[in-house]
This record gives sequence, structure tokens and C-alpha cells, in this order.
Amino acid sequence: MKAIQFHEAGGPEVLRYDEVPVPEIGPGEVLVRVHAAGVNPPDWYLREGMKIMPAEMRPVLEFPLIPGTDMSGVVQEVAPDVSGFAVGDEVFGMLRFPGFDGRTYAEYVAAPASDLAHKPAGIDHVEAAGAPMALLTAWQYLVDLGHDVPSPFTGQVHQPVPITPGMTVLVNGAAGGVGHFAVQLAKWKGAHVVAVASGRHEQFLRKLGADEFVDYTTTQVADVVGGVDLVIDTVGGPDSSRFLTVLKRGGTMLPVFFAQYDPEETARLGITVSNIQVRSNGPQLAEIGRLFDEGRLQVGVDGTYPLSEAGSAHTRAAQGHIQGKIVLTVFS
Repeated sequence: MKAIQFHEAGGPEVLRYDEVPVPEIGPGEVLVRVHAAGVNPPDWYLREGMKIMPAEMRPVLEFPLIPGTDMSGVVQEVAPDVSGFAVGDEVFGMLRFPGFDGRTYAEYVAAPASDLAHKPAGIDHVEAAGAPMALLTAWQYLVDLGHDVPSPFTGQVHQPVPITPGMTVLVNGAAGGVGHFAVQLAKWKGAHVVAVASGRHEQFLRKLGADEFVDYTTTQVADVVGGVDLVIDTVGGPDSSRFLTVLKRGGTMLPVFFAQYDPEETARLGITVSNIQVRSNGPQLAEIGRLFDEGRLQVGVDGTYPLSEAGSAHTRAAQGHIQGKIVLTVFS
């Protein structure tokens, strides 16, 4: 079969379209013929050698590596101990995360059945492949964590804030992967949703349910928004603290990307800061799938690339300002 591999850490140019053996399945696994694979930040962090992490925390990588965690496809083989899936089933999932052996940039993948759900009938394989990591991140932040593993960043177990009608939720980076799902989930729960993104994404986000839109390129958010119950900041970075002033006392800040907050400042403002590391969860995807079937969720697709052009997909991702997700097409 064909797969994307890299034999050394580096830029998008290290991604190679190689011939590799079809994987064998083990206990608890199914073999999936991959129709599409989602592109996510951990894919390029891995390709770069995890240099985003402090040197003392970086894992030792054994090359060659097949990147990727998200996929949608059709079951080809089922281990004897697996129930709930059969040959011919359309499935989607995020495989073995947190970890580095999802291996979804390939024509076939051995997938843990526990990480899979049946693909919703109302979306195609490209849309389904774009959903798992970003949507599970938003779900585990906002709806149900699904486990009791402490965050490696804080040592604390995240407790989602119940979103009730009338609450105000602000999503920064609202047009991106996690952001556009957070907008939809908050709206589904009845919140008043404020979306922050560049102006070209306004119509996209209003169609997803945003009640207010702030173009951060022309407007300081704190000048026009206040009294917010919950901020989910998908951008992070050194400027994240500017959103603290839009939260009301007792509000919650959820940084998705790396961000540091002064604990004295958050205590003075009465603000709780919490984060997670998303984890694979097939049952949650099954629950989410019902929202797709009911028409309550949709997947924004910024663009698609053939599997052989994974390097170009990573180059596009590095440019940022993505509307939804980038997806690799494998089998049509």
C-alpha cells in the first residue's frame, strides 16, 4: 500500500510517498481502508521532531514514521474479539491519541475499535475525516471530558462548565478546526456565541450560529465585548491574557493552545483557567455522530489534497487562517 512516511524530522519536504506493507490487525482492532485523513497540528509537531515541547519532555522518535490520527474509511477485516463493527461498515475516528502511532496517512490502517464510531450517514468521508480531533477537543472541553486523567499541563482534571441558555460564550480563533466546532456546540447548548476571527470568516461563522462577530484585525475585543461567562481560546500564545478582561467575575478561560496566565491575576479577577489534552474516544464520537445526523453540526473544509501531496497540505496549514479543516483524500 501507499503511505506518507518521514525518515527524519524536518519541514514538509521530508514527507515521502512510500510503498509499505499493509498492517496486520491485533486483538481489539479492525483494518480500515482509508478514504480520507484529517490534518491536525500534532501531525506537523511530530514531523518537526516535537520541538514544540521542552527538550527534557520530547519523546525519542524511531524512524520511519507514518503521521496522522484522524481518518474515515471502510472496515475490511475485524479481529475475533471485536463486536459492534463488521466488514463493510463506514467508520471514522481519532486513533491512539495522545500518542504517535495513529498512522492514518495511509491507504490502510489498523485501528483500535474503541477509537472508532460509525460514520454519520449525512456527511461524506472527507467531512468525517476532518472532524475527530478538533471536534473531540471542543466536546471534551465544553460538554464531557470522558475520563479522569489529569491534564499534563496543569496536573488537574478538567471539569466542563455546564453551558445553559442565556450564557455568553466567546470563541477566539472561531473559524479554525476546534473553533468552528466550539461555536456550534455552544450554540447547540443555547449559549449566546461571540465569534472572534478575521473579517473574511464572518459569513461562515454566522451560518454556523454565531450571534456576534468581532474582526480582531480592526477591533480590540475588550472594547466591544464584556460580561462573558466562558472564553475558549483556540489561538493561545503570549497575548491570550487580553481576553481575561472580557470575562465576568466567576468566568472561565479555556486555552486550547499553549498559553500562560498569572495565577495572581486570575485569582484577583475570580477567573478559573482549565485545559485538557484531548484523548481518543469512540463512544463520544458515536454520540457526536447523532448531532450530525440531526443536522446540528457541520464540518468546514478549507481544502483537500491527495495523499501523495501531504507536504503541500502541511505547507498550507503552516500559512494559518484556515476555515475549518484540511483533509487528505486517499480512496474515493
